[in-house]
Amino acid sequence: MTGTPSQIEWAEQIRPRVDAEFTRIANAFQAAAWNQTDRDRTDTLAIIAILEEKRVEVMEKGQAGYFIRDWQELKDQVRQMIAHDSRYQTIRTNREARSQKRVAASSRKAAGGTE
Repeated sequence: MTGTPSQIEWAEQIRPRVDAEFTRIANAFQAAAWNQTDRDRTDTLAIIAILEEKRVEVMEKGQAGYFIRDWQELKDQVRQMIAHDSRYQTIRTNREARSQKRVAASSRKAAGGTE
């Protein structure tokens, strides 16, 4: 890792917390996946794969200042990283479209129409 000795020491204290945050979020997605339909579960597992890619990208950073500047305080950095990923955006758009189709089909059925 590059930086001054004190920066490196500080970053080395931050890194395990960052890794733990990725793990926490991955575990939450894993738990949710088991209560989902097959299609939604597949999407959720794809999101976990994106999350793991982001974890690798972050943890490979060799600049102490990066961890101090961007990760000293854990907020919603991981969520934002995923939300800005184009693959996640596609998954989200597809899920919303499926949900709208289910609602429309349910409404037609309730109104006595055919599916």
